[in-house]
Amino acid sequence: MRATDGDAMYESGVAAVMEERQRLINLAYRLLGSLADAEDVVQETYARWYAMTDAQRDEIEVPAAWLTKVAGRVCLTLLGSARARRETYVGEWLPEPLPEPTEWITGGAAGGGMDPADRITLDESISMAFLVVFESMTPAERVAFVLHDVFRYPFAEVATIVGRTPAACRQLASSARRRIRESRVEADPSAGHAAVVRDFKAAWDAKNIGALIGLLDPNAIWVADGGGKALTILDPIIGGEQIAHAYLRLATVAPDYTLLERTVNGLPGLVVQQNGRAVTVFAFHVVGERINRIWTVRNPDKLRPWTTR
Repeated sequence: MRATDGDAMYESGVAAVMEERQRLINLAYRLLGSLADAEDVVQETYARWYAMTDAQRDEIEVPAAWLTKVAGRVCLTLLGSARARRETYVGEWLPEPLPEPTEWITGGAAGGGMDPADRITLDESISMAFLVVFESMTPAERVAFVLHDVFRYPFAEVATIVGRTPAACRQLASSARRRIRESRVEADPSAGHAAVVRDFKAAWDAKNIGALIGLLDPNAIWVADGGGKALTILDPIIGGEQIAHAYLRLATVAPDYTLLERTVNGLPGLVVQQNGRAVTVFAFHVVGERINRIWTVRNPDKLRPWTTR
């Protein structure tokens, strides 16, 4: 039976709204640093959309703008409550690392079919270094910066989400940029990033303490996140030599494992597998030819996209 014009228009409208899902996932992940939370935010946003009557939805001139506003506000609320939750978090809290989906085709991404990470567009703002700096921002700073500087929303639109004036949102974004400059993560990753990470892996496999120390900045910092669910360091370790010795101890006492080169949040990283399962993900920040930041995620709740079958 031939569809009516009304049916066709409805289906077209639904398709247009659902096409916004990828953009909303990209936005929510950058704001929250958690793929699971980003999925929940988008689900909540669509639930609110479909909770309205047809007449109410028809009054919305730009559905994409409405969806963005709702998702942004939900994220803003979650960011505020997250600060309180993280006061009771065991050890350091790190953003959830993202795999490069194409690297998992042969192994099979978790859950089969399209992995949620497929819907994340990778760029500099998705690197672990940037996401960690985002955590130092106030919720309003983070939302203003991501919406304006990353997604190019005008401050007039950002203001409707943050609940501030456009001028205030401009100041929030400026403050966020200053935090990024001070963190020294704004520079493009070194062209030798992959080579440095590969050399680090080789030195770790060979248990070569001298090579490890040579690859680490003397003031390097190692931060790990086990969430109280996996054994790891609770406090950051500062100093290249101290980090190298800690890694050598891990290589010596750890049970059988496989250390693999993998893309982590768009940059070369390392993954530890045991029995075919990812148990640790390492992200690096390289300056020149040395590593000055290492972020290690072992909390199994944050490694679900990395699990292979």
